[in-house]
Amino acid sequence: MNTTLAPTKTINSPPKVGFVSLGCPKAGSDAERILTQLRAEGYEISGSYEDADLVVVNTCGFIDSAVEESLDAIGEAIAKNGKVIVTGCLGAKSGVVEAAHPTVLAVTGPHALEEVMTAVHANLPKLHDPYVDLVPPQGVRLTPNHYAYLKISEGCNHKCSFCIIPSMRGDLVSRPIGDVMNEAENLVKAGVSEILVISQDTSAYGVDVKYRPGFWNGRPVKTRMTELASALGELGVWVRLHYVYPYPHVDEIIPMMADGIILPYLDVPFQHASPRILKAMKRPASSENNLARINAWRDICPDITIRSTFITGFPGETEDDFEMLLDFLQEAQLDRVGCFTYSAVDGATANKLDNHVPEALKKERLSRFMEVQEAISAAKLQKKVGSLQTVLVDEITEDDNGNAIAIGRTKADAPEIDGVVYLDDGVDLLPGDLVEVQITSADGHDLWGGPPNH
Repeated sequence: MNTTLAPTKTINSPPKVGFVSLGCPKAGSDAERILTQLRAEGYEISGSYEDADLVVVNTCGFIDSAVEESLDAIGEAIAKNGKVIVTGCLGAKSGVVEAAHPTVLAVTGPHALEEVMTAVHANLPKLHDPYVDLVPPQGVRLTPNHYAYLKISEGCNHKCSFCIIPSMRGDLVSRPIGDVMNEAENLVKAGVSEILVISQDTSAYGVDVKYRPGFWNGRPVKTRMTELASALGELGVWVRLHYVYPYPHVDEIIPMMADGIILPYLDVPFQHASPRILKAMKRPASSENNLARINAWRDICPDITIRSTFITGFPGETEDDFEMLLDFLQEAQLDRVGCFTYSAVDGATANKLDNHVPEALKKERLSRFMEVQEAISAAKLQKKVGSLQTVLVDEITEDDNGNAIAIGRTKADAPEIDGVVYLDDGVDLLPGDLVEVQITSADGHDLWGGPPNH
């Protein structure tokens, strides 16, 4: 690699990557694949350290002399450029590169095209070209412009007996945290005011990769829900977590909610409260542990909103099991709850269980369940009357007299599944606006309000 100075980089010029490749033809083949992908994505290949935005060093680690040569090449790149990604055989030798050069941006092993590109994306995102790229940088979305769902993983490692998701989508595969954070940043730049984090099992994020660090904005970030929530909280928008199993490390994010880093909202699919039914469902945790955790979360963050879903009429559910579920509702005092009757989905192992509950009884229990929960929800919402709430405006509509009415949500409400706030004056508001609202009335699901009284 020569060190000839190149012309000063102009605004919006393509990002440039320097490349040093050492070792055998197999390493050279890996280098060709990486270079091909870089060019395909619009990166330019720089011929000098000084003109490059970052440098990739493809190493050899077969013998001691090769190791020494590779470490020297990395050191030279750091000295002359400063931003270095290491790949190749030496990267597979755990800790060798990091011990010699702790400032490298990322280290991967050989034939690691995806990992190298992930590191490049995290540290040097390519420019969006409206004339070449087929989609905008934030992607094509089906949601309104002011909120977006952010999927962090695919699949699930649980084998719940009522669910066929693992057989359809496979085991857990976590997205690289750099890719997730770059997508989130692009969403915020496009005007999103709320990011809703989703997956089959959000609290398991990173388990499949043993929580290994990725890179975002040039710094390492662990592939784990706690660190992801903290990073998302830096973007200055609402961050809402969905589908969080109550693993012990979930406790770590509750102080973030209390400190306003992420929304004080947790969507935890408890599904039932009877230990016998939870065991038949092959669900983690017990109802006793869940109640203790809920109380502990509220001690740390009194304003936390807890949403959950449940199933009535699971095979073998007795009246005692169902009464246990109703008792759990009364004790837990959950803010938002959904409930479904058990459905014998093709392929679910629960279909083979004995003592299926008759459809009429399933529906009767569902009705009793919702009656109990609606009373809890109505009482909780009534306590908000007179309070000031921050509301995210979702839409502007008109009443029967043609007056503008705004419909929005508080921090306690996820779109489409929770309640809304009706504002009696929406003339000067737009979707995506955050406004302070004084709550004037409530029913079992929704709130009404207007400008704060002065």
